[in-house]
Amino acid sequence: MACENSNAALPTSAHPTANPGYGKRTVPAEPGAASPGPADFSHLPAREAYIAEFIDRLPDGAAMDIKSLAKVLPLYGQQAVRSALSALSRAGHLHRARGLAATGESGPRWVFRTYWSRTARDDAWWAAFLGAGETPAASSSVAPVNPTPDHTTPSTDAPAVPTPATPPSAAPAPTEPHTTAYHLLARLGSHEPRLALSAADCEALADLVIPWLERGASTVSLVQALTTGLPDTVHAPRGFVARRLRDKLPPQALPTPAPAASGEALSDRPGRLMPECTECGVPGRPAAFVGGLCRGCRTTEQGTLKAEPQAAPPLSHQSAVTLARNALAGRDRRQSAKSGSIAAGQPS
Repeated sequence: MACENSNAALPTSAHPTANPGYGKRTVPAEPGAASPGPADFSHLPAREAYIAEFIDRLPDGAAMDIKSLAKVLPLYGQQAVRSALSALSRAGHLHRARGLAATGESGPRWVFRTYWSRTARDDAWWAAFLGAGETPAASSSVAPVNPTPDHTTPSTDAPAVPTPATPPSAAPAPTEPHTTAYHLLARLGSHEPRLALSAADCEALADLVIPWLERGASTVSLVQALTTGLPDTVHAPRGFVARRLRDKLPPQALPTPAPAASGEALSDRPGRLMPECTECGVPGRPAAFVGGLCRGCRTTEQGTLKAEPQAAPPLSHQSAVTLARNALAGRDRRQSAKSGSIAAGQPS
């Protein structure tokens, strides 16, 4: 009867999904790189390679905390998974970070993510990716726009002949937005007689209408904003319209951000990432981490904080004799005290 392999990891479909905004995020491949083939982690030790292959198969958004991984990896417990994640971070495959991201109607909040790279990356690559939030590009040489002329060869160019200055025009032609704004204000009296404007009023107020048009306001919405809720009598239509154009100016739409390099949704992408230490979770600047570890954890792993007990210095002959005599004298005193207590306890 065939039995299941109890040492095999559970399928990735059984792995839990992290809360919205959290979990695994796969970093992008290098521009122009070939299509990804099967993962190869043969350069890693057996434990790290086993866990790396499982993480590589997980979809984005999968839970990456130690407890969740240990539940589906039967060969290793939480401490082993913790050590393996630190080793994968030092090898350049993994880096943790936090950032502010919109995770729902409650607004932006801090989210914690684990960025995964099938290809091992160096510290400079991770610092550029986490610091700028985009794929680090290879530096390319750009030819100078204005190269310095060679002064060794005399110039044979003829002297420049000054051209006569063009007389300025009497008045600049009105631009298209200005014309549109003028005509809109001129027709405002046909929509609402109490806001009838003169030609001078339309000319003066046109500059206040242009920001509305630049921010995407339609003619209907602009006229509605000017004519809704009017008082019974408008004594100064020009001042009234100017006040409403300033007070009811719609907000300027934010520019649409460029697509995220790591494949994350635009609404899900943190505006600024703050790297974290893979071992202890302390945040810091991207350049402060080496192998995904902070200075304190690197120092601890190298053993400089956990110093081994040092052997005592060798004793001289005289010091050794003195210590031996003191030890024998102490032994004699203890034996004498013990004999005296026994003799005192015997009946006469």
